[in-house]
Amino acid sequence: MNAMTLAKCVVFDLDGTLTDSVPDIAAAMNRLMRARNLPEFREDEVALMVGDGARVLVERAFAARGVAMDAAALESFLADYTENSSVLTRPYPGVLDTLAALRAEGWTLAVCTNKPEHPARVMLDALGLSRFFVVICGGDSFAVRKPDPGHLLGTLKAAGGDPQRSVMVGDHHNDLHTTDGTGVRSVWARWGYGVDVRGADAEASMFTELPAIIDGFGIV
Repeated sequence: MNAMTLAKCVVFDLDGTLTDSVPDIAAAMNRLMRARNLPEFREDEVALMVGDGARVLVERAFAARGVAMDAAALESFLADYTENSSVLTRPYPGVLDTLAALRAEGWTLAVCTNKPEHPARVMLDALGLSRFFVVICGGDSFAVRKPDPGHLLGTLKAAGGDPQRSVMVGDHHNDLHTTDGTGVRSVWARWGYGVDVRGADAEASMFTELPAIIDGFGIV
């Protein structure tokens, strides 16, 4: 496949961008805390820990309680969360219709998330979203993860996407920095969990704004 045949692509982060996932993440985290006789967390506290993958999430939670994470804790959290990742989690308003519209406009769609690939796929399958994406790449899909540009470029390669004709949509600073030096445009999802994220090529307040914003980049 040469550069002339590569697809124009929109790559999405998952938690805080496609789905409001914190309710299930917090529920699994609090079940782990109860099992360890540690104080539980509010959802807004957990939201601030999200974005760097499951291991970092659990490490941050244990550090906040003044104890060190052990391997069994991470395994327990991942098993519980994977089984219960779509109990309370829902797509943000307009996600299904907007993804369908982007597909109809000729965009190839992909997911690039720091969540491990297996629970990401389980959740997207349960919510009926997997069908929109040609690839779903997690934080363990490659040797690197966001904000390393290699994670995004690996996702684009798997999707057959052209970095010069692609857009990354995400709510976290990792999503924006993963585009550094790649030629990929970036859109900050203001509705998500990121706080005071700067440096995006554009910003969106609602998911339904994305087609017009992406069209504004003039990618053909």
